[in-house]
Parts: sequence; C-alpha cells; structure tokens
Amino acid sequence: MAAGYVIAQINVTDPEAYKDYVAAVSPIVEKYGGEYLVRGGPAQHFEGESIGDRTVVIRFPTLQAATEWYHSEEYAPVRAMRQAASNSLQTIVEGA
Repeated sequence: MAAGYVIAQINVTDPEAYKDYVAAVSPIVEKYGGEYLVRGGPAQHFEGESIGDRTVVIRFPTLQAATEWYHSEEYAPVRAMRQAASNSLQTIVEGA
C-alpha cells in the first residue's frame, strides 16, 4: 500500500506561538503513524515563488492515515494554533 505524504510550505508570522504548535502537533502525528522527513531547514526554491520560509514533509503509512490525521478531532485545535501563527499551503499526496 502506498504511503501518504503531507507537504507544507509555511510562512511563520508569530514565532513564539508557532513553537507551541510544534510542541503540540508531534504527539498527534505519531499517534497516526506519521514520521517527519523534513522539518524546516535551509531550502532552495526554483521556478516560482515559495509560499513560505519553512517546508515540512510528513510520511504516513497510507494516504488514508494522512487524511484522517489532518481531519481528526485531536488535530483540529492544534491546526487552529498553526493557522493563527502562520500562513501555509498544505498538500496531502499519495506516494511510494
């Protein structure tokens, strides 16, 4: 079965509040079988403008697990924390 990937480009607007989001989201990601592959770090952008200064890639065991995590009751209040502290483009895609 193919894995599910969450790919996020994030522009952090409130670094202090975003730190609280990072601390709160990790246990929920783990609960749904997610593993961080990329979590910030230097990046180079080509062919277009990036939406943010932070890129995050999370691999889940399946596309369904990634989707369930994103829409879960546990993540809803944490997602609101992220949305209040940043602007982002969130993508869920099936992959190898």
